[in-house]
Amino acid sequence: MPTPRAALLLHQLDLAGALLEYHLDGLGDAECLWEPSPVSWSVRPEGPGWAVDWADAEPDPVPTPTIAWLMWHIGYWWTTAAGECFGGGAPARAEIAWPGSAGAAAGWLRGLLAAWRARLAEVTDEELDTRTVRLFGLEQPLAQAAAWVSVELVKNVAEIGSLRLLHAARSAR
Repeated sequence: MPTPRAALLLHQLDLAGALLEYHLDGLGDAECLWEPSPVSWSVRPEGPGWAVDWADAEPDPVPTPTIAWLMWHIGYWWTTAAGECFGGGAPARAEIAWPGSAGAAAGWLRGLLAAWRARLAEVTDEELDTRTVRLFGLEQPLAQAAAWVSVELVKNVAEIGSLRLLHAARSAR
């Protein structure tokens, strides 16, 4: 008997989640906010909260993100995807705030992962094919959106891992 596609998507998500955990382990605020280049995107204290560097059109040169920015970015697209795929709609980008520390951001991402996994575990293969969602301007079956979430997570977490390696190498000098 073939494995249901929903189970394959959950397996893919679990692998991505394990990579996320690996790169979150021991992450501190200084490393998270470290700017790896003169042109970096980050999160910055502003008033009672945090401002997130953003441009509607990609700048030239493209800024190098900080780990904090990448963590916010994961939270942004995942919150948006969850709202579009499982109800509630997507909040405006400006409403999705950086939680204020590496530990709080890690907890936020773990919560998003758990919530997404729980919702995905309830979906049937038929729903994966027949439910369509509009995600970041693209109308697509839920199956494609769910597969994208895992791929996007792996991409962003790999970037976090690369920045952690670079930070460690520069700190060891």
